[in-house]
Amino acid sequence: MKSQPAGSLHLLGVVCGLAAGVWLGAAEAPTKLVDAGFSPFAISLCMVAGVFTARWTFPTLMKGTGFVFADIAAKPHLIVWAILAGALWAVANTLTVFAIRDVGLAVAFPLWNANSLIGLTWGCLLFRELRGADQANKTKVVMGGFCIVGAAILLGFSTLQNADAGTSSHAVRGLAAAAGASLMWGTMYVPYRKAYLSGMNPLSFVTIFTFGELGTMLALTYTLDGGAQSSLGQLVHNRQMLFWLFLGGFIWVIGDLFQQFATKYLGIGRGIPLSNTNQLWGLAWGALVFGELRGADTGHLALVVGGSLLMILGALAISTASACKNEMQSRDAALERECYRYGLDYKETREAQDGAGHVQAGTRRWWDWAIVGTAIALFAWLGHDAQVPPLAMDFGWVSALSVLLLVAIGIGGWSLWTRTRFG
Repeated sequence: MKSQPAGSLHLLGVVCGLAAGVWLGAAEAPTKLVDAGFSPFAISLCMVAGVFTARWTFPTLMKGTGFVFADIAAKPHLIVWAILAGALWAVANTLTVFAIRDVGLAVAFPLWNANSLIGLTWGCLLFRELRGADQANKTKVVMGGFCIVGAAILLGFSTLQNADAGTSSHAVRGLAAAAGASLMWGTMYVPYRKAYLSGMNPLSFVTIFTFGELGTMLALTYTLDGGAQSSLGQLVHNRQMLFWLFLGGFIWVIGDLFQQFATKYLGIGRGIPLSNTNQLWGLAWGALVFGELRGADTGHLALVVGGSLLMILGALAISTASACKNEMQSRDAALERECYRYGLDYKETREAQDGAGHVQAGTRRWWDWAIVGTAIALFAWLGHDAQVPPLAMDFGWVSALSVLLLVAIGIGGWSLWTRTRFG
């Protein structure tokens, strides 16, 4: 497969970033189960179990385990980076559950979405992003990132009037948890970018990534949540709840895969802010489905409208900031540095970076189908006794937002397949 033109890859990255926002926003909805009295550690661990299952299922469906293991074997130095990224994600995800419990979904979202600015800083410092870019593109990317974070803050303030006395007493703890999640997630993108500059396929990276997140969550739950006394035991024997958390993990993986491809083709500075448009979708699920804006006055609704428009403007600015020739040369210099450091072939690595990886999908083996079949059987078993969670929800909006999820995965998946074969 030939490498794609830079402009085509930029557009592909934009599509992936926006699709990631739709799915990542929806993935936080199941964490509202924390309001049903379960431990944040137990909630996070069960979601990670769903993530672990999904991270093996989707790469197997798309490329097969033969492709994944061949790609990993060609770049073994990235294994430790993927495990580190998984550990950072697990800590961040647990902190978000604490934040949702203490200050609500719509308030916590904007704080941890400041990770786009942290990621932008790391991208510029470590990977030469925006170096060589003209002033117009620098302005678009930087101001677009600030617009998205600013919009997230406005959207968060739009729901503050709903905090009750119990929530307010833990507001500082919840805000600190959200800020910690932002730092963890912003730093997590460093291994992402390092992997893709080395030519690793996102499907391979996430397969190793999941060992770091599952191992970290098991350790956190055992050491900080009472071990055998954790409410995890209640959830494990409560399949009707467990199903929704596993489903949340699956939804998150779809969003993260799109985010991974956006990071690969756009870099941290552009890809992460676009995926952080999940704030709009998180607000939609929180406000429309769970009623977090119920009873809001005109002033708070104005914040919703203003924040939404500002976020759209930020996304448009970043979407139109296509890398120029000098910036691409700077990226290639960073890529060459990685190749020299780890003894990689520059030509093959550059082709992989441009969506034309030299490791191609192979024939599916029996164990590939066994992995997929096991995942389907697990969901069927969990879903057999699934019940509607004990939360007030608007099912009309659940249906409408679910349709949008299907539209996003259809457009994003088709774009990746036709242009790079998920390369």
